[in-house]
Amino acid sequence: MSRKNVIANRYEVIQHIGQGGMADVFLAIDTILNRQVAIKILRSDLSTDAVSILRFEREAQAATALAHPNIVEVYDVGDYKGHHYIVMEYVPGNTLKQVIRSRGPLLNEEAVDIMKQMTSAVAEAHSRGIIHRDIKPQNVIVKADGSIRILDFGIATAKGSMQLTQANNVMGSVHYLAPELAKGDTATPQSDIYALGIVLYEMLAGDVPFKADQAVQVALKHMRDPLPKLRSINPTVPQSIENIVTRATAKNPALRYRSCDEMFKDLSTCLRSERLNEDPVVLQEQTRTLNVKQKVQEPAKVQPVRQKEVKKEDTKKKEPKPNKKLTTLLIVMIALLAIVAIFFSLVLSGVIKLGEVMATVPDLEGKTIAEAKEICEENNLVIDTAGVQYLLTNDTEKGIIIAVEPDIGTELEPGSKVTVTVSSGIGIRAKDYTNYKITDAEEEISQDYPLLKITVVAEESDAEPGTIIRQEQLEPGVLFNPESAGQITLVYSEYATIEIPEDIIGKTVNEAIDELENMGIVVRTSNRDTTQMSQEELDNLEIGVVVEVSPEPGTEYTQKEDNFVILYYY
Repeated sequence: MSRKNVIANRYEVIQHIGQGGMADVFLAIDTILNRQVAIKILRSDLSTDAVSILRFEREAQAATALAHPNIVEVYDVGDYKGHHYIVMEYVPGNTLKQVIRSRGPLLNEEAVDIMKQMTSAVAEAHSRGIIHRDIKPQNVIVKADGSIRILDFGIATAKGSMQLTQANNVMGSVHYLAPELAKGDTATPQSDIYALGIVLYEMLAGDVPFKADQAVQVALKHMRDPLPKLRSINPTVPQSIENIVTRATAKNPALRYRSCDEMFKDLSTCLRSERLNEDPVVLQEQTRTLNVKQKVQEPAKVQPVRQKEVKKEDTKKKEPKPNKKLTTLLIVMIALLAIVAIFFSLVLSGVIKLGEVMATVPDLEGKTIAEAKEICEENNLVIDTAGVQYLLTNDTEKGIIIAVEPDIGTELEPGSKVTVTVSSGIGIRAKDYTNYKITDAEEEISQDYPLLKITVVAEESDAEPGTIIRQEQLEPGVLFNPESAGQITLVYSEYATIEIPEDIIGKTVNEAIDELENMGIVVRTSNRDTTQMSQEELDNLEIGVVVEVSPEPGTEYTQKEDNFVILYYY
């Protein structure tokens, strides 16, 4: 670091805000983009440790590979004067651990909302082949608006990457450690799901489920002891939420949720009235082995059978008399003639149609694809599986047929194909964000629809700067699925560009503030550190006078809601 506490000639360190096992975290100002950032700097004593450096680099690689509103964003990575650093989004707020400690058990609705954001973020990481391995409340920042950011991918693993563990050393926090990791098995998405379940438990119980004096004792409890019943600690928790904790924290990974997406869907409906008192989930290992004893039976002895002598006269059959044969033949002929006469009379009357029998399109609406296939087979028709169309609906559950072509009741040749349209889920109508402030709209969309990718475009307009003038891709009133990835473009009236005055340096701080604020600029001040100056340097200082401006005088500056100009002085 330089005398002015500036890293890489760009990031001015303001204050120390945190410390982890490997690094210190500082609040800083990005002097080029005029925004607050957090800088994580690897501790000096670890700067020569290959494993620590690799973990530090892996955190940067894992985080930069992810783009999700609930994962802290990484802006820059570098090495400055032997100090490895990561520049990331500065998220003001408290850790989830601090929130739980200060408030105790959270409200059910609040805990579910936080867990939905966490599962959505971890699902994104898993889709990129990244397993976090250290999910815990200390690694979750809760903002004032209730949104969260997950950070610290320092021990995350990616497909094909080596494990950063040593013999008899398990990475991760022991209070949230999945049983299989405690035994030394390889981390899987189910390991993260277990940790998510423990975090949900802690949010609603106010504390972790297992405690002991030594870490190894806690690990053994995760492996052997059943999880204490959440509802016995917090009776306000509905059975539906306790069931989610039970599934997520199953000792056997195969009994947990198959994915974070599946857990997210369960969380999305757990507070509905019809689910609050559902039956408790009971997970049982299906490991019983049936011992089948085969009884060997000796073949029964075959007793010889005495054949009776058949008398020759017994084999002689009496031949029917000729008159009986003739009578029988006449009866058969008369019956055949009657059948033929009846058949032709039915053909002539139209009851029986000669030629190929036609197939009728059955009523398939309200059925699933599997049910429709069976019904069509019974009616000598075939579902056109390659031509199935999917459509969002207002009120029809996902996977249910809503339309059939040709129309129900149409006659077709046997073997003909029937095309169906299937509901892809119950959609919601896109909101009209016209006249919203661009920053407000971005924040609201990110919070309400975390899977919706937002693109912002500035355009010259007579409207107030920063106000949305139209939206594209997802237009107002259009049905969309909030649980699937989508895109929306917000076009807003561009902000005015202002030139920083050339003569601002040398003025008193108060004069400079007045001048800039009259131009509509938001101003911040920063007092230079004089502790390392000599007495001679101190005697020559001008106190309270602007010595530096960021951005520099003469440069163009755009005043957005979160932008500001910094005045430096002694």
